[in-house]
Amino acid sequence: MPLNLNMQFNLLMYSLIAGFITGVLFDIYRGIRGLNSIKVLTVIEDILFWILTALIVFTFLLYTNYAFLTPYVYIFIIISLLIYLRVFSNDFYSIEQLIAKKINKTIRIIFKNIIYPIKIIFSKVIDKSK
Repeated sequence: MPLNLNMQFNLLMYSLIAGFITGVLFDIYRGIRGLNSIKVLTVIEDILFWILTALIVFTFLLYTNYAFLTPYVYIFIIISLLIYLRVFSNDFYSIEQLIAKKINKTIRIIFKNIIYPIKIIFSKVIDKSK
């Protein structure tokens, strides 16, 4: 039974969105993974990432278009993923790295400010015990 035009349009749009979701997840994973020198660990991380991504995309498609997995869905997911990687990936990745650096710096400052009074107290206690 052929699908009506509205359902086909929704199928196309949700497939494109699924490709963009895959691209965003890939950029997040790329930021988390960094550069590993251990090849076995990298292979395991990659396999686990793609399994998680497949589950997320399948769940998204299940809830949005009842998981119609036709060849067109795969084609449009790949097309939108390639568009994302060509157009948006570099900007998103640089913004992600900037946010990660700011969060890391904030955590270090907070940690040092919490530890500093403790160091002073311990240094005074140790000095009095001698």
